[in-house]
Amino acid sequence: MGQPESREHHATTQPELPPGQRLQRGWPVTHYGPVPKFKPDRWEFRVFGATADGDKHCWNHEQFSALPFSTVEADLHCVTKFSMLGAEWGGVLARTLVELAPPAPSVTHVMVWAEYGFSANLRLADFTSDRTIFATHKGGELLTAEHGFPLRLVVPHLYAWKGPKWVRGVEYMTADRRGFWEERGYHNVGDPWREQRYSYQEEPGDGPEL
Repeated sequence: MGQPESREHHATTQPELPPGQRLQRGWPVTHYGPVPKFKPDRWEFRVFGATADGDKHCWNHEQFSALPFSTVEADLHCVTKFSMLGAEWGGVLARTLVELAPPAPSVTHVMVWAEYGFSANLRLADFTSDRTIFATHKGGELLTAEHGFPLRLVVPHLYAWKGPKWVRGVEYMTADRRGFWEERGYHNVGDPWREQRYSYQEEPGDGPEL
């Protein structure tokens, strides 16, 4: 599947913070729209689209909560220029879901879907990174509703908008298409170490083919 061009902040050749970022103490609440009400009896997580077997795979909240639990220590870089370093995220690795519901060989990208139809597109290599996690916990405690409970995606090597709050599913895609913020002027890839904030910075190959 290939690997994303991740850049660890611990590397000796890299500063701790990506360019243009500032260290944040605490965790600001940033999101678009209202905080959804969580209804566990109606909650469902879906993997659909170009799956290997052609079927849709679904988990209710109890089933999803029973999936293997992992922890990842990772930074969070917001495009609004704050960075939170060294947080411990707990939840289900994206790779775990890929193993349970494999994509077809032709899949190159995913669309992560959240409440209210919000979406974020990712290259498959970014999604299957060993540190991409569907987080239910931070620092050993359940996420608050404002920070994405019951489920948010964390993609540590990309800007935080690439990891939506209140996630409800993943669509496997055989071609790229832009998500919510990408359609509104944000960079299609979103690598903070390359300061890929806005679509006007895109180079050939960064965005979907027209």
